Amino acid sequence: MVNINTVYQTVLALANKEQRGYITPQEFNLFAAQAQMSIFEQYFYDLNQFLRIPGNNTAYSDMVNLLEEKISLFEVAGATVGNGVTLPVDLYKLQNVYWLNSTVSRRYTAEYTDRKSWREILNVPLLTPTDSRLMYLRSENGLTVIGKTAKTSNVSCDYIRIPKSPNWTYVVVGDSALHNPNASDHHNFELHESEQTELVTRILGLAGITLKDQSLYQISSNEESKQIQQQKR
Repeated sequence: MVNINTVYQTVLALANKEQRGYITPQEFNLFAAQAQMSIFEQYFYDLNQFLRIPGNNTAYSDMVNLLEEKISLFEVAGATVGNGVTLPVDLYKLQNVYWLNSTVSRRYTAEYTDRKSWREILNVPLLTPTDSRLMYLRSENGLTVIGKTAKTSNVSCDYIRIPKSPNWTYVVVGDSALHNPNASDHHNFELHESEQTELVTRILGLAGITLKDQSLYQISSNEESKQIQQQKR
């Protein structure tokens, strides 16, 4: 994880250097949450791009491994799905769905199908789901896991969760906000340690901090784009 106080103090120091005033804790927390989420979502886009590259180039493999390592911080395995087969509230990406047949103490994996395919399956008896060959449908309300019958219990899943929102907590002493890491709602950034510089840069960009008449965020984005393009060649 990345220490939120380290990032905040760095952001304040750079804002002061550029004479752009004080960034309040409330403003920082808003920018921090947005910056963290944008970096997190970029992982999946970048991973998809690198996986499309043909061949077995070591540099590409290293990038895939690094991205998978960063994403692995958010993987949750074997989470129990609620009654009525509702999904976890912090779900970002569903990976696998299982049903435990308690009679034989065996867990079976359900295969995803969309509703159009499901309507076609219903017309082909050989494709009809069984308790050992399950299927599931998704809806706004959750999952429908189907074997011989719909399964509303003993359902679990593996998924990638959304990062918890970072929160720089503080106490006011005089006119100053002093960091209070012992508060119950204090949260550091959940991203990989290597993202500290990128977090600072993105938060500064969101705050409108500029350097030599150009946004630090824009500078970072341009450099990042150049590196990605070079790696994709």
